[in-house]
Amino acid sequence: MAVSDFVALLPLLVVAAAAVAIMLGTAWSVRQSVRAAGSVLGVLLALAMLAPAAGVVPRQVTPLLRLDGYALVYLGLILAAGLAVALLSVGYVMRRGADQGAFHILLLLGTLGAGVLVMSNHFASFFLGLELLSVSLYALIAYTRTDFRPLEAGLKYLVLAGASSAFLLFGMALIYADAGSLEFAAIGLASRGGRLETVYALTGVGLIVTGIGFKLALVPFHMWTPDVYEGAPAPVTAFVASVSKGAMVAVLLRYFTAANAYEYESLRLAIGLVAAASMLVGNLLALLQENVKRLLAYSSIAHLGYLLVAFLASGTLGAKAVTAYLIAYFVTILGAFGVVTVLSPADRDADRVEDYQGLFWRRPALACIFTGMLLSLAGIPLTAGFVGKFYVVTAGVGSTLWTLVLVLVAGSALGLFYYLRIVVAMFAAPAESPAGSTAAAGGVVPASGLVLVLLAVLLVWFGVYPAPFLRLIAAAVAGLS
Repeated sequence: MAVSDFVALLPLLVVAAAAVAIMLGTAWSVRQSVRAAGSVLGVLLALAMLAPAAGVVPRQVTPLLRLDGYALVYLGLILAAGLAVALLSVGYVMRRGADQGAFHILLLLGTLGAGVLVMSNHFASFFLGLELLSVSLYALIAYTRTDFRPLEAGLKYLVLAGASSAFLLFGMALIYADAGSLEFAAIGLASRGGRLETVYALTGVGLIVTGIGFKLALVPFHMWTPDVYEGAPAPVTAFVASVSKGAMVAVLLRYFTAANAYEYESLRLAIGLVAAASMLVGNLLALLQENVKRLLAYSSIAHLGYLLVAFLASGTLGAKAVTAYLIAYFVTILGAFGVVTVLSPADRDADRVEDYQGLFWRRPALACIFTGMLLSLAGIPLTAGFVGKFYVVTAGVGSTLWTLVLVLVAGSALGLFYYLRIVVAMFAAPAESPAGSTAAAGGVVPASGLVLVLLAVLLVWFGVYPAPFLRLIAAAVAGLS
């Protein structure tokens, strides 16, 4: 391996080394706090390694992985989200009395799998990264084992992730049969030569999109989402909602661009129908929810539908809009589930609307942060969510996707109602809270508090002055191929 290849892989190698180090520390009975600190330091070091890696871009590391500006931005986003989840989970895992070492090993391996996905330029690395991420999530979702719900959620995710992997593998096989290659760029060349206009190629791409649809929880592949979000530990739900979905969006956008998949009009029509259904179904079902985690689960289905509008716009503007929306969504959903995490007592998650009744009068800082995150999800101005949604609408209008833009606007109006329900509950008069409720839960761990403050700052910064982020996004997607 050339030195430049090694440098390009440094962020991934550091995450893998940190997982091995914590595994050895667990075997040697190193203190739980040291294992958690090792996870945080490992991800911090991986983030620092992005600087030397940026010096060798663009770099093709074997036919499997490509590090360019696009991969660098998404890798930084994945690592930053993994760091946020690691810090948020410290107090949560401690309150549950679970083992910090095994939890953080799985978290690091899931982050590693997501990192492989965003650098993938080949179906082999795509599948390896996906399975590394998925296997980690099976265990993380069922990790606490304090009641039946985490085990049920883990089993459901296991079954449906296995089904989605089967769709993906079958689709890859059909495309390989026609293109004679698993490399995205080679598939794109075959497509431009008119060799991939057969039923095998169309079916293969359709199966791949179906498999990714399961991972992204798009309608009609969304049924697992509310149960898994509700049953999984709150920091794991944050990881699934951000890192897992972000990595899948990154690899899907690279595949469609490099493999020239946007040329299939029938596929674009199918994705458009999925986007419209996701926006409508996600928002309508969220209206009926009394559980905060289930509400955010259905909300995430709608938000992925919004993102597909920008995805269908294609071109540079579409890629910019997808990336901008994803950054805003990461900041917002991590902050929302971060508040749920720090408010959760030892015996359950703070996932009932009544848990937030009068929260402003008990913990005003957390109530204000949660309010900001919910308003951002609703797309209210001066928040990151507004900027992300503005770019999605701009991309949709620029590509004359009028029907999808109208559905997006209608869905956003519906979303405002159920987000405001929680906001109104937080600022209402406090209710009498029994022992063990969120009112009786302990104080916020300093690390978790720091993460929430930083996310709140980013939320407002991106909403008020997005220019630095947009310049970074423009430089990243310029070389997407």
